[in-house]
Amino acid sequence: MSYTPLFTDRTDAGEKLAQKIDSVIKQSAASTKRPIVYALPRGGLPVAAPVARLLGCPLTIMVAKKISHPQNPELAIGAVTASGNVLWNEQKLNHRQNYLRSHSADRSAPSRELALNLAIDKAKILEEQLIPGCPQVNTENATVILIDDGIATGMTIAVAAIAAKALGCAEVWLCAPLAPLKLLPWLSQWCDRLIILETPEPFLSVSHFYVDFPQVECSEALVYLQQQHQPLTD
Repeated sequence: MSYTPLFTDRTDAGEKLAQKIDSVIKQSAASTKRPIVYALPRGGLPVAAPVARLLGCPLTIMVAKKISHPQNPELAIGAVTASGNVLWNEQKLNHRQNYLRSHSADRSAPSRELALNLAIDKAKILEEQLIPGCPQVNTENATVILIDDGIATGMTIAVAAIAAKALGCAEVWLCAPLAPLKLLPWLSQWCDRLIILETPEPFLSVSHFYVDFPQVECSEALVYLQQQHQPLTD
């Protein structure tokens, strides 16, 4: 099975996504509140940076990690944010309200609880590594624009949207260069606006649609944050 790359790299995708988001904001300027761009690190930062730069707004992070199956680390059974918002995979076909699960409400087996706590720990460690590069932001009545480098299952960006809603913002937008077409109705439940540039089918993995898709290291992620932060504090 062959795939035609849609983007050169994450920066290329981010520049194209920035143009689209800027166009949408200009068309709805009267109703769009002050934007704040939140990247899902680490891969989302090179995509989010051109968006924040074009909009002239803060760039920060929303850390979400998959919850790995205890017997199969590659299989995601859910997703969790560094702040502890949880979304379980086996309820994905059920109604939206059934997705919201707190630690106290989780009646899972000890192995499942262990997997959850491990994912939270990973999310907190990543957040601690990147938070020094993040600006202080006031999300009250703002438009939170959540960005990742691509959406495959939607679990991490959906749980990030749950966390964003809890920040008291006016709206949450979910934005990415690409996602599976069949996932769009489900993703729309979690946001006030959904912006996806491409919906290639068949959809196997995000990396297949980039020419260059290396892992983004923490040091590189910090540079994106600091570069956007610096002009805003001069």
